[in-house]
Amino acid sequence: MRTAQCSEDPNGSSFNRTKVPNPSSANPHFFTVDVEEYFQVKALESVVAPDDWLSQPTRVGRSVDILLATLARHNARGTFFVLGWLAKHRPEVITAIASAGHEVASHGFGHQAVTALSPGRFREDVRSSKRILEDLTGQPVLGYRAPNFSIVPGCEWAFDVLIEEDYSYDSSLFPIRRRGYGYPTAPRKPYVMHRRAGALAEFPLATTSFLRLAVPAAGGGYLRQFPLAVIRRAFRESAGRGESATFYIHPWEVDPEQPRLPVSAFNRVRHYRGLATALSRIEALLAEFRFDCISSFLPATATRSAPPETAGVA
Repeated sequence: MRTAQCSEDPNGSSFNRTKVPNPSSANPHFFTVDVEEYFQVKALESVVAPDDWLSQPTRVGRSVDILLATLARHNARGTFFVLGWLAKHRPEVITAIASAGHEVASHGFGHQAVTALSPGRFREDVRSSKRILEDLTGQPVLGYRAPNFSIVPGCEWAFDVLIEEDYSYDSSLFPIRRRGYGYPTAPRKPYVMHRRAGALAEFPLATTSFLRLAVPAAGGGYLRQFPLAVIRRAFRESAGRGESATFYIHPWEVDPEQPRLPVSAFNRVRHYRGLATALSRIEALLAEFRFDCISSFLPATATRSAPPETAGVA
């Protein structure tokens, strides 16, 4: 696998997969950011269509600056999964991320769910976003995260496309059972999947368990809606197992002054609740745990062997 500075499956067959070698308990967790404007999210898609994006006031630059300053205060690095659309229309945001020493990875081009794309359109999406980000930063783009974690059972063909398009890892699988997204049978730790097209490292989102049920605890809306103790528990459990957990956040989640758009009561709670306290919660996690970018761990997946794990993410 390259390093940077910083089909049978829907029928129930298994992936062949190998565990990523466990980092030591002193190794950092992964701080990731899904870089998108506040109006590009699923909760607001009923009131802001993609054709209207350029007419909306941009706020992502200020929010990214806040996150960059926060990470710098805690001597932490992160992986920023960036939309190709932003690289085209707000290139200064992406160059600021790269200049600060963080990893730039792909979030696709136009924030379309994998479930809404054919394999051909998905290939075009991940290829175009990779190209524009690499041209802008001068660094290889190794990682991908699907909008809305939309690689779900039945969409495993997406992994083959990512391998063929020269991606080294994915971070799209959320090992939970939830309406809209989730891959409940996916492993909860980083691992390497072996596909027809080759090998791809997977960095799933952090979870914890209550009464044997997987509970999402990776950040984002769960950071804003759940008690912070749930997130802390997941990261302490991962550290206790000698594993690195993956956290995520969006820039708009540290922007409590963003415009309020007329959406349903459910989506108002989903999108706006907890915005005022999200940054202080991020600060608390950064003070307690060490974080780095995902690509910092990729050399371990390429140079160290690991015993095979039981098969099956069916």
